[in-house]
Amino acid sequence: MKQPRSIILSFLFLILFSCSSDGPVLAPKPRAFPRIDFPERGTKPFNETYCPFKFEYPKYTRLVKDTLFFNDKPENECWFDLHCPSLNSYLHCSYYPIDKVNTFDKLVTDAFVLSNKHNIKANYIDEIPIQKPGGVSGYVFDLDGSVASPFQFYLTDSTDHFLRGSLYIRAKARPDSLAPVFDFLKKDVMAMINTFEWK
Repeated sequence: MKQPRSIILSFLFLILFSCSSDGPVLAPKPRAFPRIDFPERGTKPFNETYCPFKFEYPKYTRLVKDTLFFNDKPENECWFDLHCPSLNSYLHCSYYPIDKVNTFDKLVTDAFVLSNKHNIKANYIDEIPIQKPGGVSGYVFDLDGSVASPFQFYLTDSTDHFLRGSLYIRAKARPDSLAPVFDFLKKDVMAMINTFEWK
C-alpha cells in the first residue's frame, strides 16, 4: 500500500518542481490601437470654374476630378473627390443642377435614402440641419457604427444647385480604431461646409 502513495507523492513533487522554473511569465498584452500620424491642418481655396460654388478645403488633400462613373462619363463635370493619401480617405462630392429630371424633392429624397441605407449597421444617425447666409441650406448625416460612410451631407439653394458629399476611409479596421481618423476628418469637412458659398 505504501508503494502507490510514494509514487503519487513523487509525481506531485515533479509537477510542482516543473512549475517553479525561472522561465518568462506569459501575460496577455494590453489592448492597443494603431498609431496614427495626422497631417498638419490648414486650408486652401476651391474656386474651380467648372463648379458653381467655392469653399476652403484641407491643404493635406488632393483634388481628383471624376472621369468615370460605373464605366460611363459622370453626369456632371463638377464631380470630384478630395483625397487624403496619408489617411487613405476620400470625400466624394457630386453636384447636380436642379431641373425637370433632378428635381429638388427627388435629390433631397435620394440623399436621405442613401444615408438611411446604412441603418442596417448604424447604431444611430444624427441628422443635423444646415442654414447659412447666402442661400446655403442642407443636412449633415453623422452615423455611428460599422458603416461604409459615417459622414454625409448635402447643400442646396433649393432652386438651382445641389451638392452631395460622402466621406469614406479605405481601410479594413474596426470602427473604434478608425474613430479618431473620422473625428479628425469630420472637423475639416464641417469647416469646408462653413466656408461654402454659391457663386
